[in-house]
Amino acid sequence: MNSLDWAVLIGYFGVMVAIGLWSHKRVDNVSDFFTAGGKMPWWLSGISHHMSGYSAVMFTGYAGIAYQYGVTSFVTWSLPIAIGIGIGAKLFAPRLNRLRSRLHVASPLEYLKNRYNIQTQQALAWSGLLLKIVDVGAKWAAIATLLSVFTGITLTQGIFITGAITAVYCTVGGLWADALTELGQFVIQLFAGIAMLVIVLRELGGFSSLWTVWDKLPEGHTDPTAGPYTVTFLLAYLFIKTFEYNGGMWNQAQRYMATDSARSATRSARLSAILWLIWPVVLFFPMWVAPLLVDAKKPDASDSYALMTEQLLPHGLLGLVVVGFFSHTMAMCSSDANAIAAVFTRDIAPVFSKAARTWSNRSGLLAARLSTLAFLVLSMALATQINSPTFKDIISVVIKWVAGLMGPIAIPFMLGLLRRFRKSGPTAALTSWAAGLLAFFFTNYNFDGSVKTDVALQYQVALPLAISLVLYIAIGFIKPEDTPERDAIIEQINTDGDGGAADGAGIPAQAGPGDAAVREGVKD
Repeated sequence: MNSLDWAVLIGYFGVMVAIGLWSHKRVDNVSDFFTAGGKMPWWLSGISHHMSGYSAVMFTGYAGIAYQYGVTSFVTWSLPIAIGIGIGAKLFAPRLNRLRSRLHVASPLEYLKNRYNIQTQQALAWSGLLLKIVDVGAKWAAIATLLSVFTGITLTQGIFITGAITAVYCTVGGLWADALTELGQFVIQLFAGIAMLVIVLRELGGFSSLWTVWDKLPEGHTDPTAGPYTVTFLLAYLFIKTFEYNGGMWNQAQRYMATDSARSATRSARLSAILWLIWPVVLFFPMWVAPLLVDAKKPDASDSYALMTEQLLPHGLLGLVVVGFFSHTMAMCSSDANAIAAVFTRDIAPVFSKAARTWSNRSGLLAARLSTLAFLVLSMALATQINSPTFKDIISVVIKWVAGLMGPIAIPFMLGLLRRFRKSGPTAALTSWAAGLLAFFFTNYNFDGSVKTDVALQYQVALPLAISLVLYIAIGFIKPEDTPERDAIIEQINTDGDGGAADGAGIPAQAGPGDAAVREGVKD
């Protein structure tokens, strides 16, 4: 990178900070900070939902998969995400929106204290928080790895730079800042991605390379599934991503909660699904043909895209593509930070602090911003250890840890929204959660903590979710725990007709149905 590339990168950082400061004017209370007051347009919510779903791991870990195995990177990653979000557009998106408009909550998990009990809410909140620290740590490590390729700065320096910039805008402007910066990031990535595609096509002989280049690529490059990414993995991934990208990891749920109605949430989900179906193809094509243009130096080929970018792009445009790398990572990390802050301040803190149950708007906002900052600092610290033997490498954290552990956390949260699972109560939720976590450990590790090497990847990620799902449903039949109070909550979430943005506009610091349950704590 030369001075022109640095000017583009620094200019991008400046715009992100400026958007955060401007968004500060729109944040008056915790409802604005965590759910945009229910006033976010559906199209902005949809773009934000899409952008918050992937990071620089796309240009490192998945670029390596594309380099080694070809189109399976799309078939076993973004395609199942698009299908999963399409399924959730009617199944989950409107129900998540009604959490805000009907139950007046600001955190996705806030309704769980009444749907199940305090213990269930805390189990899901704490385990999800710890998992997200690891997940976002992997994202920081991914973007720092790319930055080191282009600039030569150390991994730690790269993590600090990206984390500090993200911390400024997302702690000041909340979800509004996240969504607006994600819109800007989407526009930047649009230009950067198309520019990279055009230059690669020119390098390969022109537009006709789109259909003539395939017989020049390594054998099996056009196979829909390859290597460890088998048909079984694809089906498991589809199942997992249907839960994860419809709100199971919370930040996507916030995008649906932020729209003004259930109908808008559905439109938001459909837009995100379309983007996931189309846009990754533009990004992946240069990665698929990378073996014809560069020789990857790392065993997992995670440096292939960065090497290709550095080799092919002129200065200025190189800076724009690097900005595109940052845009994805900062979008995901800032949205995760906001979601975690919502869960901590609305679900965890009130259980341990009497003062947190009666926070004023000012105190609630201060707590939200401080918890957002604390999460970012913890994830950045962990990012410096992401390549240690404990975590192995970036792609294993993202695929194995997140996909494997997400299911047990998401099952009680997501299925608890649906009428057909109304008989599944606290026993089903806690048992399925605990059994899923144990299943993840025993499919990945031995009793002494050493990593198992004889278990296929698809089983490592699919078994925890499958076990959680079966137990959640079975225990609901064996020991039904539906009550009139729980049924009433489920009916509110499932009934058609929307109250509009005003219904959720006045969310107090810790008001809302079920606060009596919070005050009773473990008595519930």
